[in-house]
Parts: sequence; structure tokens; C-alpha cells
Amino acid sequence: MCGISGIISPDQRLVSIERLKRMSDAIAHRGPDGEDYWINNNGEVGFGHRRLAIIDLTRTGRQPMRYLDRYTIIYNGEIYNYIELRDDLKNKGYAFYTNSDTEVILACYDCYKNECVEKFDGMFAFAIWDDKEMELFAARDRFGEKPFFYYFDDNQFVFGSELKALWAGGIERKVNLKMLFNYLTIGYVDNPNQPEETFFENISKLPAASFLTYKPGEEDIFTEKYWDIDLGNINYKINDAEAQEQFNDLLNTSVKRRLRSDVAIGTSLSGGLDSSSVVAICSKFHTSNYTYKCFTAIFPGFEKDESSYSRQVADCFNLQQYTVSPTAAELMNDIQQLINSHDEPIGSASIYIQYKVYQLARMQNIKVLLDGQGADEILAGYHKYYKWYWQELFRNRKLITSGELGEAKKNGIRERFGLTNVIAALFPDFASVFLERQYLLSALQQEDLTKDFIRYQSKEAYYSLPTIFSLNGVLYFNTCMHGLEELLRYADRNSMAHGKEVRLPFLYHELVEFLFSLPSHFKIRHGWTKWLLRKAMENDLPNEIVWRKDKVGFEPPQKLWMQNSEVQDAIHESKKKLVELKILKPQVLNKKVQPQDAHAAENYDWRYLITANLI
Repeated sequence: MCGISGIISPDQRLVSIERLKRMSDAIAHRGPDGEDYWINNNGEVGFGHRRLAIIDLTRTGRQPMRYLDRYTIIYNGEIYNYIELRDDLKNKGYAFYTNSDTEVILACYDCYKNECVEKFDGMFAFAIWDDKEMELFAARDRFGEKPFFYYFDDNQFVFGSELKALWAGGIERKVNLKMLFNYLTIGYVDNPNQPEETFFENISKLPAASFLTYKPGEEDIFTEKYWDIDLGNINYKINDAEAQEQFNDLLNTSVKRRLRSDVAIGTSLSGGLDSSSVVAICSKFHTSNYTYKCFTAIFPGFEKDESSYSRQVADCFNLQQYTVSPTAAELMNDIQQLINSHDEPIGSASIYIQYKVYQLARMQNIKVLLDGQGADEILAGYHKYYKWYWQELFRNRKLITSGELGEAKKNGIRERFGLTNVIAALFPDFASVFLERQYLLSALQQEDLTKDFIRYQSKEAYYSLPTIFSLNGVLYFNTCMHGLEELLRYADRNSMAHGKEVRLPFLYHELVEFLFSLPSHFKIRHGWTKWLLRKAMENDLPNEIVWRKDKVGFEPPQKLWMQNSEVQDAIHESKKKLVELKILKPQVLNKKVQPQDAHAAENYDWRYLITANLI
């Protein structure tokens, strides 16, 4: 895990060690274990690297790394199946001089060229310069766990792991006002229809599951998507026993690979099913680097505190549990540092809690954490997925006979299936257009924003919905188009702010492909979300964890914090700044702060606080 930066330009004055060092220094937190730089012989290509040493801690694992006196790589991430790939490549005649996964990427690229990315099980963003072809090849992992930002004009191609690296390299910092409008009104911080778009106008990101190629002097870069999920490949013949066996095998393989490390590994533990499942599987593999240490945020006295559940799991597997209890005062003390770590808007105080958990891991000298993120998107863990499943059943004339409405009600689910859902089920295209218009109308009617700000930005405002109207369709939308990548961005910036690496076993692409090949009833059944995972873990975890009914999305006491006078003062000052920038109307200064829960749709005051400290 590292920080990368690079410059390609025919103007050698733009490619210098000094400029590369400024870019690398801006992201030094991503790689506290060393730094190195490389410029090619003609002075037109330069790479910078900050190292977080996880695999092969020796000097031979340092980057930029040369290979076959032809290729040079800088790389951020982990290839979990590098041992298997190295063995295959050895059989093809390749020799290896390090124990790193970095060298495996280089050999794979030499062997398979652009198709090398299809071989990798991992999270990655890397750039390879080919001296022979005079070409850059860069790629990003399938789900977007690792970032890759770039700036391109007629004279230079500049890239880095974080936006601040590009700014340090002299690239203009210009807020994308359309994206700001969407964030302030509906909370969006990405564009599902244009995945390369960022919160800053002149900087793009390489989309997840994509690679790019670029030759100096060419008028444009070439990008291509190398992986996708086939939603039409549903296996209706598979039975419960077969599905559970394959699911268990794939999840266990994923966890076992993600325990490969030359440094200490721990786990995040919230008390929910996902992180608890990861802990349970980790305990099956007696690897020397797994420390049996877990890290949890707790909120004593808060109605949604999960400390009793996390403690139960920790006790069950003899884990040494470390806890942190952030407060409103700590939030205000850390708010600017938190925002600076992200460079882009953050959705709620939940992101701060994650930040503090990773900080806690750093204090205990744990460099790698396994986490349960991603399970909700691929296994239908959120309550919002019920309506999509019910609509699918209704279209197939199975809703009443399935008994799913009654079973969900028994489990405490308050979602209703009414006329709106019937219309959405029967006329999905009409429902989609209607909802998109409703969201846009709501955005346009946001009473705090000035008319000029609304008028200038709203022409390009958007709200996107899934185009495939089934449970798998909405899961695909949230996994591959909008939702998950935002959460992965939070995890990357929060962990790397503390020089930590986070690994996500549920995002093993073969596991994800398998889950999307299953009919919907393997995700939701008898009123239970994540049914297949619950069945897989019912003999490994306490019953209170597996079949827990009161679990909701992880939530800190944000509403309570927003009643704190220091937080309210900060929000008021933020509003004043946004009024001066003619984004908010002066009248908002007379409105009381409206405390909201972390996941509330109308989290306007939180967004004002973040925006004013960001732009």
C-alpha cells in the first residue's frame, strides 16, 4: 500500500525530481516507510513513490521498480493471489528477484500485456512505463478500492493517488460547481453517468475496472473497461446446499489470501454480521501475522451503540478488543484534518468514526486491517432493498404466495408495499423518470440556496436510478455504479491518513460474480436480508449475531453532536462563508441548526459544515 505520482511531458522542464518530490510529500501519509523517484533517459517521464511496506519489507521491494531493463512501475495496493501467479509465470520461464507482488505485476504485464489485469485478485492502482513502446499503461481495480486521479492537457499528463498530489504539482484547484450543487441538495459526490468526473473541474479519475494507455504527443488518452458483471447469467438450477458450499469456499479463499502479509494484521469489528463473519473466518487460519486484535467504536448510552454485540464476538474468538469513543469536541478538533484527508465532501459523521478506528489501530502498531465492507451491496443488506425484491416478486406474480411481506414484518421491517410500489413494478421506466424528476424538483426547491447558484448549476444536475429493475439490478447499480465506490473512497483516505491498509474479503471478484449469478431469493428470504451469509455463518457465530433483527447501518450519535454548541457555532460560521460566496441566501443565518442523523436525506447543515471547510 503506497502513494504514487507521475508526470509525462515532452517539455522536460515539467518533469523534475523537485516537482515529483512536492507531489509525493503531499501524500507522504500514504507511505511512511520510504520514498524514491525515477526519470527516464530522455527526461520526459517521471515517477514518484511513497512506500508503506506490507509484502517484502527489504530494499528489493522498493519502487519505482525496474524490470527486464524495459518496464518501470509505481503501484498502490495488494495483489492477493501473487503467489499463485508467480508460480504460473515461473512455469512460463519468468525469473523473480524479489518476494514482492510488485514484480509479479510487471512479469504479468510482459506476459499478458493489457489483459494482465484480468488475472489479479486484489486492490490496485498502478502505472507502468514501457521504454520500448514509449507508452504508459495504468489500471485500477474492479471496485475502485484504490484511487487514480489525473490531469491531461496538450503539454502534460499528471497523475497521483490523491487530488492533493496534483495540486502540489501545480495543477489548478477549481471546484466543480455542478458537483457541489448535487452534494448540497441530494448528497451525491460522484456521477454514475460519467464515472471519470470528480469534485474538481479539471481533474478526472480513472474509473473502477478500467485501464488507460497514453503515448506522449498523442492528442488524447485511451481508456477501456476490462471487467463487468453479467446480469443475464442467472443460475436458477442451483440448490441451497450447492450455493452455500460455493459461497463458503469462495469467502474462505478470499479471507485466507487477504491474511498474506509480512506485518501484523488485525480486524475492524462493529458487532454486525459482516465484520463478525470476517473475524470468525480469520480465526480458522492460524497464520503467524494475525494478531487476534480487533478495533471498535463504541458510544455508551447511545441507543444505537453496538458494544455489547462486538464484545460478544470478541469474547467468542478470544480477541483482544480495543475501543474508541469519539465525542463532538474531538470531531471539532479533528474536522479540518479529516476534511484535508479526503479532499472531497464526506457524507456524514460515520466517516469520522471510521477515521478514529483506524487511528486506534495505528496506536497499537497494526498495519493491516480486515473489514466487512461491501457485503451490504452484494448481499442486499440494507432495508431499502426490500422494496426492489418485493417489486420483482410482484411482477412475477409471486409476492403474495411467497409470504415475504409478512415475514419481513415479523422481523421488525417497517417498509410498506403500496400503490407506488405497484406502479414501479408494472411501469418501471415511468417510475424511474418520475423519481428522477422528483429529485431534481426537490433540489431546485432547496430554499437555502441562492437563485443564481441554482440557475447556473441545475441545468446539469442529475439523479440516477438503476436501469435494470430487479434486486440484482439495484445491487449492481450500488456495487458498480453508485454507492460502494464512495464508501471505498472513505475507507482508503481514512486508513491511509494513518498509514494503514484495509483489506475487504467480500470484494473478491469471483465471489461477487458468483453472488450475482444467484437468484434474488439467496439474498433476501423469509424476511431476512443477506440470507446466504446468515446460513453460512449460523454454526460459526452466536445466534444473536447471525439472526439479529435490530441491526441497521452503522451510525454514530451525529444528531446529538449537532446539538453541541461548538458544533453549532462551526456550522453558523460555515453558513456565513457560503453566504459570502453567494451559494446560500443571507436568511439562512437566522435559521436554527437542524440536527440530523447520519443517514438522513436532508442533512443540509452537515453538508454546509463540510463544504465551507473544503472549498
